[in-house]
Amino acid sequence: MSRLTIDADYLAKVLRRLLAIPSPTGYTDTIVRFVAKELAHFDLKVELTRRGAIRAIRPGGTHLGARALVAHVDTLGAQVKMLKENGRLSLAPIGTWSARFAEGARGTVFTEKGGYSGTILPMKASGHTFNEEVDRHPIGWDHVEMRVDARARNAADLAHLGFEVGDIIAIDPQPEFLDNGFIVSRHLDDKAGVAVMLAAIKALHEAKAETPVDIHWLFSIAEEVGVGASAVLTADVASLVVIDNGTTAPGQNSDEFGVTLSMADQSGPFDYHLTRKLAELCRANDIRCQKDVFRFYRSDSASAVVAGADVRTALITFGVDASHGYERIHMHALRSLAELVTAYVVSPVEITRDFQQTADLKGFTRQPTREAVQHLSSDVDSEELEE
Repeated sequence: MSRLTIDADYLAKVLRRLLAIPSPTGYTDTIVRFVAKELAHFDLKVELTRRGAIRAIRPGGTHLGARALVAHVDTLGAQVKMLKENGRLSLAPIGTWSARFAEGARGTVFTEKGGYSGTILPMKASGHTFNEEVDRHPIGWDHVEMRVDARARNAADLAHLGFEVGDIIAIDPQPEFLDNGFIVSRHLDDKAGVAVMLAAIKALHEAKAETPVDIHWLFSIAEEVGVGASAVLTADVASLVVIDNGTTAPGQNSDEFGVTLSMADQSGPFDYHLTRKLAELCRANDIRCQKDVFRFYRSDSASAVVAGADVRTALITFGVDASHGYERIHMHALRSLAELVTAYVVSPVEITRDFQQTADLKGFTRQPTREAVQHLSSDVDSEELEE
C-alpha cells in the first residue's frame, strides 16, 4: 500500500473553519487568505493569480509532466437584483441552485457599509395571512425575497442603509458534525474537497513523502459560475485530478462512503488512462470505490480544457446527498479521498511521453480492443445456466 494515514481530526477541524468563512463566487478574498496561510504551515510557497486563484507547488523528482489537483473555494450564493418598495430585496442566484433550497435560508448581505443579516422568504410566507396560498405559491427566484434584519420599510430606507443592486449575499451553512460521522451543511461543495486536499498535504508533509514529479495544489475561485481552473494551470502540468462532490441520488451510483470515481460528466468522458490508474490505486490500497456518470454536472476540468489546457483529467468525488441544497456527506468518504490523493501523488509515472507537450507516436498510449473471453459454449443447457 502507498496510501498515507490521514489525520481525520484535522480534516474535520479545517472543514469547520472553511465553512465558517463566507465565500460565494465573487467574494472569496477572505477564504483565499485563509487557505494560503494554511498551506504555509506545510512549507509550501503560495502563488496567487490576479483574482486570487491559488497555486502551491510541492517539488518532486522533476518539473516535467507535473501532476495537479484542484478543488474550489467558492460557493453558491446570491446577489441583490432590486431594492423593493416593500423594504425587501429581490435576488438573483450566484451559481445554479433552486430557489426551493433558498426559502428559509439565513444569509448575510455584504454592503459597503457592512454586513446585514436576513432571511430568504417566499413572497407569501405567512399562513395566518395567506392560508392555503402559501402551499400553492410558485417556486423560483422571482417568487422569493430577502427580509433584512434592519429597519427598512421601503426602497428608500434600504438605500439609506447602504443596500445597492449587485451586493453579494452569502448563505449561512448551518453545519452539523454528528458523532456517527455524518456532516450536514450547505457548501460542502466544495469546501469538503478543499479540506481533503489540505489533509492530504499534511500527511505528505509529516511523512516527508517524495513524489516522482512536481505536485501542483490548485484552489480555484469561480467554479460555481463555470470559470474554475481556466487560468491557474501552467504548461508543465500533464494531468489534472479534480476533487469535488458526487451526486448521491436515485438513479446514481455515487455513495456517501468511499471514493466515487466519475467516469464522465456533461462535458464527456474523463481520461481513460488516468481514471483507470485511480481505480487501480483504490484496489491496491484497499480504498472503497464506486464509479458513476454525471449528466448534469460540470467541474474545474471542463473549464481547464475549454481554456486550452492539454491535460489528462479525472474527477474523484465524495458522495453528497442533496447536492446544491442542504447537503450531507460522511467522514469516511473524505478520509478515503485524502488517502487516494496521497497514493496517487507518490505513485510512479507510467506515461513518460507526457513529459513533452507534443511528440511522435513512440510511447503513445494504447486502449484495449480485444474481444472478451467468454466461458460459455453452445452445448450449455438451461439447467446449467440456472445453477
